Amino acid sequence: MILITVKFPIRPEHAGDWPAISRPFTEATRAEPGNKWFEWSRSLEDPDTYVLIEAFEDDAAEAHVTSEHFRTMQEEFPRYLSATPQIISEKVEAEGWGPMGELSVG
Repeated sequence: MILITVKFPIRPEHAGDWPAISRPFTEATRAEPGNKWFEWSRSLEDPDTYVLIEAFEDDAAEAHVTSEHFRTMQEEFPRYLSATPQIISEKVEAEGWGPMGELSVG
């Protein structure tokens, strides 16, 4: 599985609207074959930063970055960003989420 985390620094005047701005790209990506998850979170330390965590089956990443909605994102997102997003992208052995071994509830 390919696990990707991206920090998006949003211009302050657009930070509150980011969920709506990113929704078409988010929905199109979630509908892709091989997408495991695509989830946004807002930083608690910096409300102008959103963190995206996404995962794809190994053979699905190329289709994602060559899709029409990815090209549209590349054209549209920069006007809302204050800097270039920072990314970590790694192939991992896991196939999905699992229980946390260091903390158990109930």
